[in-house]
Parts: sequence; structure tokens; C-alpha cells
Amino acid sequence: LVGPALIDFAGSGIVHMVGGIAALCGAIIVGPRLGRYDEVKTEETFEAHNIPFCVLGTFFLWFGWYGFNPGSTGSMHDAATAHTASIVAVNTTLAPCVAGGVVFTLRAKFIQPKMKDVAGFCNGILAGLVSITAGCSSVKHWEAVVIGLIGGFVYSGASMLMQRLKIDDVVDAFAVHGACGLWGILVLGFLGDKEAGGNGVFYGGDQAGTQFFAALIIILWTASLSIAIFLPLKFLGMLRLSDSFQERGADVMEHSPSKAYKDNRTAESA
Repeated sequence: LVGPALIDFAGSGIVHMVGGIAALCGAIIVGPRLGRYDEVKTEETFEAHNIPFCVLGTFFLWFGWYGFNPGSTGSMHDAATAHTASIVAVNTTLAPCVAGGVVFTLRAKFIQPKMKDVAGFCNGILAGLVSITAGCSSVKHWEAVVIGLIGGFVYSGASMLMQRLKIDDVVDAFAVHGACGLWGILVLGFLGDKEAGGNGVFYGGDQAGTQFFAALIIILWTASLSIAIFLPLKFLGMLRLSDSFQERGADVMEHSPSKAYKDNRTAESA
């Protein structure tokens, strides 16, 4: 309708942005966790409690991305497709390295918590992966670095915006997948040499209109369906744990043996 075909090689838009927009709708409709923005409870109450598992999970995801992105070539039966997959693999390495470094540096030196934030570093890596997923086959390596660099700032800005708006996005799903997915497809309107499969404005292409139009359609489609699902569930009382569940913890309330899930705090509240 608005130009050439959409470029979204492995799904920054149709995979990650869809999930991020759905997560944003869900977070708004469900509402913040009990006490999340009360002055009585500190930020520490809601911080991740197992950083080694966060790091391990991040590396699992990153490793899986090498199947997700290079695998989207669909085949490696000849030199051309193998070459494409190799370019994709390199770009899938460069962007998250840069984005993770950006987020780690920002949080260590310039923005809260002004400490070495390992969880933020992990989300920065994921932000870079999401950002490069659309264009991993059609951008040069230096462009992958730029995409990851800006992706780190996009994630940080979106994450802080959620906090400012008091939207309780527990794992920064919108910031990582929604905002960086949007960035990943929009940037291909500008970057991407035609020789590499791109069609960016900076190379004399006309891709920008398609990328922006696709982003709008994805947002409207995902938000409409998400709201149509989440709102009835909320009215039926099926979307949110009760205050007692949140106070004591779903593990203690639902799982057996309960002793395995109790610490001193949950034991005292019980």
C-alpha cells in the first residue's frame, strides 16, 4: 500500500514488538503489584532476588538467538545462504554487546542506581538482540553497532518512562521488546544497503514509509486484541492475584511442600 515489502527478517516487529505491546496493555490493565509505588515499601522489596539465574537465562536466550536469527535464512544449502547466515550471526553478536555496554555504563555512571547493575546489563543485551533482529541480514556490521548503540538508549529511556508513569512492567518487557522492536523495524527505513538486501533512505531507497506503516499496523492490531482479551478477564476477576497471595507469595500459597518455599519473612507473615 505504501511502498516496497516490509523488511523484518527475523521478527523485531511481528514477534518482539507484538509481545511488547501486549505486555504494555497487560501491565496497564492488571495494575501495579501490591505496594509497588507506596512510600512504605522500598525499591529493594521488588528487585530481582536471584541474579545468577538472571544471567544464566540471558545467556540461554542469547544462545538461542543464533538459531532464531541465522535460522531465519530458511536454508544453508549453498554458499549464498551460508554467507547470509554468517553475516546474521556476526550482527547478532555485535548489537547486543554494544547495547549491553551502553546500558551498563548508563546505570553505573549517569542514571539510577549509579551502580554496576547486572540485571540492567542483561536487559541491555536483550535490547540489542531485539533491535538487530529485523535487519540482521540487511545491514553492515558497523550499522549493527549503531543499531545496538541506539537500542541501548531506547531501552533505557523506555524503562525510565514506565517508572515515571508508574506502569509496573515487572521484567521491562515493553522496554526490551516493544520499544526496541519498534526501533528495530523503523531504523531499516534509513539504514541497509541495497547490495546487502536493504533499502534505506541513506542509500537512496524508499523503505521508510513501509516500515513506519507496518509499525502502526502492528501496534493497533496487537493493542486491540490484547485489550479485548485482558479487559474481560479483569472484570471476571481472573487476571490478578489477591492481596493475600501477593503478601505471602504464590509459591507459599499454592505449592507443596510449602516449607520448601518459606523463608523467614514468609514464615512470619504466615
